[in-house]
Amino acid sequence: MKNLRVQAKARQAMNSKKIVVVGSSNTDLILRVPHIPAPGETILGGKFLTAPGGKGANQAVAAARAGGSVVFVARVGNDHYGEEAVAGFARDGIDVSHVVIDKRAPSGVALIFVSSRGENSIAVADSANGRLSPADIKRAGAAIREAKMLVLQLEIPLETVCAAAAVAASRHVPVILNPAPACPLPDELLQKVAVLTPNETECQILTGIKITGESTARKAAASLLARGVGAVIITMGKRGAYVATPQEDRLVPGFRVEPVDTTAAGDVFNGSLAVALVEGQPLSQAVRFAHAAAALSVTKPGAQSSAPRRKAVDKFLKTTL
Repeated sequence: MKNLRVQAKARQAMNSKKIVVVGSSNTDLILRVPHIPAPGETILGGKFLTAPGGKGANQAVAAARAGGSVVFVARVGNDHYGEEAVAGFARDGIDVSHVVIDKRAPSGVALIFVSSRGENSIAVADSANGRLSPADIKRAGAAIREAKMLVLQLEIPLETVCAAAAVAASRHVPVILNPAPACPLPDELLQKVAVLTPNETECQILTGIKITGESTARKAAASLLARGVGAVIITMGKRGAYVATPQEDRLVPGFRVEPVDTTAAGDVFNGSLAVALVEGQPLSQAVRFAHAAAALSVTKPGAQSSAPRRKAVDKFLKTTL
């Protein structure tokens, strides 16, 4: 494992536009079912598979495959799942020198139902993810301060998210926060966020405003901007993403594809968005790039396994102009 870390770190040194992702790593236990079971319902499933996942890990892998130079800050257990996860990150060229092997907690696990329509239902045991601490952030401080972008989610302790955002803010490093799973967030954190990327449900939890279309999305985005967020991107499924800044707002349409599995589509969107923004793409163009990557991801099963390579995203964009 040490050699994998050294090789991945060497590859990262070749690219100065570094993206640091701080977040969770899970192993997904996936069961395909005719429909998502209701409370108390038992149904016979179909194919079962195990795959690497976790919102932080998914976003790190998506960013790396989209062409980013990625450092991942996380915790995994001292077990088979953890070993396989770290080996997978290294194979994707991710710097894993700040992935801590936790000897007191197992690796995180997500139980996922995927319906025949591509919908999913997920429950997560955070395990080692719940032990990612501000002390881990301090140890990774140099990497965060030297980054061009910091990407965060909420499958790790909120105090750790806040600590990472504070380190980034000390060197004016832009922060993308994907507020999932959603919970109330302090304004002190939101004021350090350059781009907030909730989906419709998460946006309602954060603002109390139910998103039913562009008018309600505009109202919710305005509420978040007033709390100090630099830009808001509300992902709205097939309708696209509502993008708002203090200067402008608009709906950026998505791409229509036949979904196979929507697991991690939002993570692929966020990882790819980070790459596009670090490359200097304007916000709306970066969102279109992220839409393309997410659209490709839902045509394949799994989380990290569905994240497309940069060549595929560029080709998709060229053929859909």
